[in-house]
Amino acid sequence: MKPIRPIDIAARLGISTATLRNYEAHGLVPPIKRGANGYRIYTEEHVYYFECIWWMSQGFGMKFTAEMMPYIHRGEIDTVLWRIHAVQAELHQDKLMTDRTLQMLENQALEQLPSHRSRTWMTIGEVSRETGVPTSAIRYWEKQGLLSLNREEDNRYRKFNAVHVRQILLIRTLRLSVWSLDVIKDVLSELDHQHVDQVKQAAQISLKHLNERSQAQFRGVHALYQLSQYLNLIEPPVKP
Repeated sequence: MKPIRPIDIAARLGISTATLRNYEAHGLVPPIKRGANGYRIYTEEHVYYFECIWWMSQGFGMKFTAEMMPYIHRGEIDTVLWRIHAVQAELHQDKLMTDRTLQMLENQALEQLPSHRSRTWMTIGEVSRETGVPTSAIRYWEKQGLLSLNREEDNRYRKFNAVHVRQILLIRTLRLSVWSLDVIKDVLSELDHQHVDQVKQAAQISLKHLNERSQAQFRGVHALYQLSQYLNLIEPPVKP
């Protein structure tokens, strides 16, 4: 059998041989033997591992992928699958919130914009439940100047109305594209000036980013499935 060279694996994945050595150094792949000449001896199993690590890292991030590899080494594939389901559930929630934001922008009427604010107030806890955004994030966004909030006169508690809810949904959506706070401020300013089309365009970029992440995760799961098949971690389907 022709030996598997590191350079061939690296070229197949479009990465460097240094990256392969880094995966090895962090214990992400099974131990690699060396020949009499000191060169690494890669097997077909290592190829499956390298492909799984690379493609999963593209969809789930290297931190998550590195956390999952010890479970695979121990044959605990179900643990990995449930962790993946949890990450994908979070992505789906982000998608639902982004769709809601875009729908809000599609239906945005002049009387709903900041110049015609609603008189119905909500607490920070209610807004957090409504938007799925932690109260700590809402406070941080206010501190960074993304939100301008009203406060109760007697106890100084924050007060939120429908406009604030829309702003928070939009901020959450834009943060999914890892945009800077300054860029988000500019987009919010566009909304304040009723330039809804520009804001919709920004939100659609975030949706595109989510779709790309979803596809990347799909490719990662496919590589995991191939590795699991090779390692006999997945039970074969039962024929009807």
